[in-house]
Amino acid sequence: MTDIAYRRRLGAAAVVAALAAVLLAGCSPATILNALAPTGNLELRLAVPYGEHPRQRLDTYTPRAAAEPRPVVVFFYGGGWDSGSRESYLFVAEALASRGFVVVVPDYRIYPEVVFPAFLDDSAAAVAWAVRNARAIGGDPGRVFLMGHSAGAHIAAMLALDPQYLARAGLTPAALSGFIGLAGPYDFLPLKEPQLKIIFAPPETLARTQPINFVAPGAPPAFLAAPATDDRVSPGNTVRLSARLRAAGVPVTEQSYADLNHYTIVAVLSVPLRDSYSVLDDIERFVRAR
Repeated sequence: MTDIAYRRRLGAAAVVAALAAVLLAGCSPATILNALAPTGNLELRLAVPYGEHPRQRLDTYTPRAAAEPRPVVVFFYGGGWDSGSRESYLFVAEALASRGFVVVVPDYRIYPEVVFPAFLDDSAAAVAWAVRNARAIGGDPGRVFLMGHSAGAHIAAMLALDPQYLARAGLTPAALSGFIGLAGPYDFLPLKEPQLKIIFAPPETLARTQPINFVAPGAPPAFLAAPATDDRVSPGNTVRLSARLRAAGVPVTEQSYADLNHYTIVAVLSVPLRDSYSVLDDIERFVRAR
C-alpha cells in the first residue's frame, strides 16, 4: 500500500469511528451517510409511481450536467426481503450519479405483505419503467444496468438470469447491458431461517428461487463483488455464481474485498469513504466498459 493510500485508509478508519460514535447516539447509518451526500448537482424526481400499490414508487437521480444520454443504473436495496426503503439509499444514488450515471431506486413490496415471487414482479415493472422512460430522465435506454446489495443483489440477478419476470413486464434480459451484485445470495439452499422458509415456500419449488439455476449462455455480463468474510451472506454465493457464469461463456468480473464486511461494502460508496476504497471505481469501470 502506498503512503497516500495508507493515509487515506487511516482517514477512512477515523470516519468509520466517528460514524460508530453517532450510531451509539441513536442515528441510523443511512441517515448519517445520506446527510453527507451532496445533491445540488442532481435533478431528483421522487415517489414516481410505476404501479398502483403504495410501495410501487421510485426515485430518479440525473446529473444536471448531462449533455448526452447516460447509462442508467437501477439499484435494488437489501433488507432480507422484509425491510428497506428507497429513501435510505440516497447516498448510493448520489455516488453512482457522481460518476455520470442516471440512477433509479425503486421500492418493492416486501414480506409479510407478499412472498416470492411478488417482489420480483414489482422489481421487473420498475425496470420496465426505467427502460421506457430512460430518455425522459436523461438516460440511454440501450445502456441499462441492474445493481443490488444483499437481497437486492438476489433481485438483480434473478431479473437478469430468469427471463420470465422481465417478460411479464414486456422486456427480456437482452434489454440489460449488465448486472452488478454486492454481497448477494445467489445459491443459498438449504434455508435455515424460519422466515426465509415462508418467504420462499413451498419446499418442492425452492430451486426456482436460486439465481444460479438460471445461468445460460447469452446472459448479461456481471460484476459480482463480496467481502472476503461475511457473516450474513456467505461469499461462496459470489464464487459459485461467478464460476457458473464463466462456464456458460458469460463475461463476469469477480472481486473480493479483504477489509470490508456485508454492510460496509455498500457504505463505502458514500462521500466520506469512497476515495479510500475501490468499490465505486470498480463499478464505474464495469459500466463504462459496456
